[in-house]
Amino acid sequence: MGQIKKGILGGVSGKVGNVVGGSWKGIDYLRVLPASVTNANTESQVTQRYKFATVLKFLQPMTGFLRIGFRGMAVKQTAFNAAMSYNYHNALTGVFPDFAIDYAMAAVSQGNLPKAINPAGTSDMAAKVTIAWEPNVGQGDASATDVAMVVVYNASQNDAIYVLDAGSRADGTVTIDLPASYSGDEVQCYVAFMVLGAALVGQTKSTISNSVYAGNVTVL
Repeated sequence: MGQIKKGILGGVSGKVGNVVGGSWKGIDYLRVLPASVTNANTESQVTQRYKFATVLKFLQPMTGFLRIGFRGMAVKQTAFNAAMSYNYHNALTGVFPDFAIDYAMAAVSQGNLPKAINPAGTSDMAAKVTIAWEPNVGQGDASATDVAMVVVYNASQNDAIYVLDAGSRADGTVTIDLPASYSGDEVQCYVAFMVLGAALVGQTKSTISNSVYAGNVTVL
């Protein structure tokens, strides 16, 4: 049985109705018990789980990249959860049970720094992908020294290769080494930019760009 101590404004110990009270580090707290769920397998609940699992499968292989790419969006949540939320609401396609990721609509970073212009991926050498873009140095806050950040996602292997310092904005191109096992697979390519040194001093939306989809490439 629960007890209310020191009057209604005092602490609550144990369970009173659907309220549980206790104390943690000297702080009294109240917590309302969740309503019991008699059926966790309604159509709506199953659909939500399928959607969530589809986005999670896509993002998990690039978790380390997302911690940087979505750090500026992590307000009262982790960077990974911010990435989950964005892609859940913007990159899901299909109908139950055949949900999929619209790779062109997906994002692996979000911010206000000028993004890559017309990036495109190619593969002209075995187990390598090259991503090229139009250098837009001087556009707004775009700087020649902005660091190019690249993700190459392999859906067939549920794997991703990412590089946080692949080159600079001024380079206009980077080549990424991939595992030999990627040869023959189709991969999805993304590029973003980050202000030089931003990863070391803490990141805000102003120091990183939105990622841009650079297309799908069949790896030689």
